[in-house]
Amino acid sequence: MAAPNARVRRALDTVLAEARPRVEGAVADYIPQLALADPDGLGIALVGVKGRTYEAGDSRREFTIQSVSKPFVYALALEARGVADLSTHVGVEPSGEAFNEASFDGGRPMNPMINAGAIVVASLIDGATAQQKAQTILDGLGAFAGRTLAVDDAVFRSELATGDRNRELAGLAHGVLGSSEDVATEAYFRQCAASVTAFDIAVMAATLANFGVNPLTGQRVIGAPVARWVMSVMASCGMYDGSGEWLARVGLPAKSGVAGGIVAVDPGRFGIGTFSPRLDARGNSIRGLVMLESLSREYGLHLFSQENSLRRGPIRP
Repeated sequence: MAAPNARVRRALDTVLAEARPRVEGAVADYIPQLALADPDGLGIALVGVKGRTYEAGDSRREFTIQSVSKPFVYALALEARGVADLSTHVGVEPSGEAFNEASFDGGRPMNPMINAGAIVVASLIDGATAQQKAQTILDGLGAFAGRTLAVDDAVFRSELATGDRNRELAGLAHGVLGSSEDVATEAYFRQCAASVTAFDIAVMAATLANFGVNPLTGQRVIGAPVARWVMSVMASCGMYDGSGEWLARVGLPAKSGVAGGIVAVDPGRFGIGTFSPRLDARGNSIRGLVMLESLSREYGLHLFSQENSLRRGPIRP
């Protein structure tokens, strides 16, 4: 019988090979700089809560974090302000609509995983200016990732030039913003333009899985109650208008981004990061979905599966 480490590596290699032939979909082009991405990039990383790491493919290729940042910035805001305060600004209910729709309930965005909600959350981060808020966000994302992160200036400028829809959403949310609309949107654009790798976002996911403690650095980034809250919202809202199907099929809290990243969390066990820029109509990475669904199905990762509930699955990093 193969050692546990070898089984995990073989599992990643297997799902990577399964996903590679899938060439449907297209890179995001509504942000011009994202349209320049190599559509064939493909990587996956898994990081366990005990600090073991596993990688396959282009796991160290940089891309911008985009909406994968949303649960982590939400966690930073929750840690600073508390659930009761943040809940007056943004809800936690699935919208059932696309990520850039005007999904509001009583003036609040439906949840922090859609653009309207994430802009509100960015506005509530400490800092008087967009640059100060963005630096607070970048520092927090770096703590989740275990290294210093930087903004891709070309992508930021591209988002700034084409972000009128997000400015409209900020205007609709003006009653619950913690700053001016311009400050909120610029901070959000900078947040989305942070450069990461599949390995980075796997470490970030593992920090959530470890209930707020980065398993590589040992730093407590957020409290355990905040981590639990965030993972719950990811499970119900993280994959936009496909969140219900995702939870039924894959059964892991997750969040996707239009640059091709997806994070998934197995609470108490590990985090996974995937990267592949070809997207489906909902803005989710097609090959990332394939890899994560295959891992869940073949290795019993679904939170409601018998293998996972008994912690008997073959993936035990």
